[in-house]
Amino acid sequence: MKRTFLATGLIAGALILSACSAEPGSERWCNEKKEQPKSEWTGGDAATFAKNCIIDGSEVGSEKWCEKLSEKDKGEWTASEASTFAKHCVM
Repeated sequence: MKRTFLATGLIAGALILSACSAEPGSERWCNEKKEQPKSEWTGGDAATFAKNCIIDGSEVGSEKWCEKLSEKDKGEWTASEASTFAKHCVM
């Protein structure tokens, strides 16, 4: 019983903490990365920043991003894109 309670608490805590972090590629995330020293970036950070914050200027969840994803075949969406679309473009 205690293990189940502990596991549930840990999962709930992780979800709460992850809700506070900026979604990679979002406007908030791009702004935070601009302030962070580049030496602290991962390779994935650099790629995400280049793709979403510089190259096409359509931050994840922005109106432009929603429009671009709407034009893409839904069968080609990643699970992350579908989740982000539901969160930012539908609601």
